Amino acid sequence: MRILITGCNGQLGNEMQLLEKENQQHTYFNTDVAELDITDEEAINRFVTDNEIDGIVNCAAYTAVDKAEENQELCHKLNATAPGLLAKAIEKRGGWMIQISTDYVFDGTNHRPYTEDESVCPNSTYGRTKLEGEQEVTNGCKRSMIIRTAWLYSTFGNNFVKTMIRLGKEKPELGVIFDQIGTPTYARDLAVAIFAAINQGIVPGIYHFSNEGVISWYDFTKAIHRIAGINTCHVRPLHTSEYPTPAARPHYSVLDKTKIKQTYNIEIPYWEESLAECIALLGTD
Repeated sequence: MRILITGCNGQLGNEMQLLEKENQQHTYFNTDVAELDITDEEAINRFVTDNEIDGIVNCAAYTAVDKAEENQELCHKLNATAPGLLAKAIEKRGGWMIQISTDYVFDGTNHRPYTEDESVCPNSTYGRTKLEGEQEVTNGCKRSMIIRTAWLYSTFGNNFVKTMIRLGKEKPELGVIFDQIGTPTYARDLAVAIFAAINQGIVPGIYHFSNEGVISWYDFTKAIHRIAGINTCHVRPLHTSEYPTPAARPHYSVLDKTKIKQTYNIEIPYWEESLAECIALLGTD
């Protein structure tokens, strides 16, 4: 197959590129904004047609959750309009599309893991635009797969793990939210799941993917410091109310991953095992 990967310079896009070396039965077109503007319908149609693309994995998105509140138009363009354009372009070729979405489509009032068929209720611009992107892709491409993920980190780009390691080395004390509960996702593990879907065949629908387990941001930070060997920084638990942000976060966004595990017969690593793997790689940089 000839597969278009968008957002190749991001965390997930970079992990996809690493795994392409192990999946050489396909031809990949790795693009970011310099190679393909996904808000330009004409450019998308031309690229998809000229390169005879069979499938698209859209890793591109506007992910600055707080900045999205002041940049709503750009956020909507990248998270809602652009995925719709990609979906329509690949549908004309009878192809498939994988759209990466987020736990922010939920308001976080659950007390048990969210399944794919539960009601969505985003309470931020980021969450609303990502939900609209899901709908645009589902309506635009019959063979589409939505994968909602959460708390993404990797060795690439800026993310919570890297920030907590840096701050842990720089500061004697840190305050971190303890009343927001979810599960981290190592981008490499998500990339592995995406390739499982590509290689086994796209089964259309909505899926959830994160690592296994449940944790708060506070406990996640404590684990990051312990695994990274940082013992000079005192981490204090904070209530969400003590750390106000422009965008509301879900208080509970644990995702139920039963569907993707059963559909593609995959095992998902425990969050702490994947965190240790990522930190070990960061240590070699």
